[in-house]
Amino acid sequence: MLSAPCLDAIIATVMQTIQSFTPISDQSARVLILGSMPGAQSLRAGQYYAHPRNGFWRIMAELYGVDSTAPYTVRTAQLTHAGVAVWDVLQRCRRKGSLDSGIESGTRVANDFRTFFATHPNISIIGFNGTEAQQSFRRFVQSDVDTAHMRLVRLPSSSPAHAIKLETKIAQWKAALQR
Repeated sequence: MLSAPCLDAIIATVMQTIQSFTPISDQSARVLILGSMPGAQSLRAGQYYAHPRNGFWRIMAELYGVDSTAPYTVRTAQLTHAGVAVWDVLQRCRRKGSLDSGIESGTRVANDFRTFFATHPNISIIGFNGTEAQQSFRRFVQSDVDTAHMRLVRLPSSSPAHAIKLETKIAQWKAALQR
């Protein structure tokens, strides 16, 4: 049996088709945070933002009072209670490793936002967790859905690959989402 680090090394070198998760949401959500596609560690765990160095849950703790150390089901319940939904722009793609730069050109397939917005009519803010999420949304989604009543904001990626201090990320997320 291969160890986890060995498996990670193998996964990082193989281009594979990957699928996103269902959204964390309920119909009362007012804020939608969109990533591009879960990383390898999140895919293995079946949880959004599972990499221990990803700042997402600590940012949610600061902005919405989510207990970033609680079990995943508790964190997601606290997030939906705060009116925040989480999803990914992409439903599937081919990618080597975890970085957005590893996504193979021509393989991006967007999630069904037309249905999502029809069942989540209170969304008034969309926060893009990084540049890839924003660019993919603009390219594959925005022309098919009405976002005129929504504020669209690009946020600094919560990924540890986006090398700015967590405190800076928190301040920028707070300024963008809590106006």
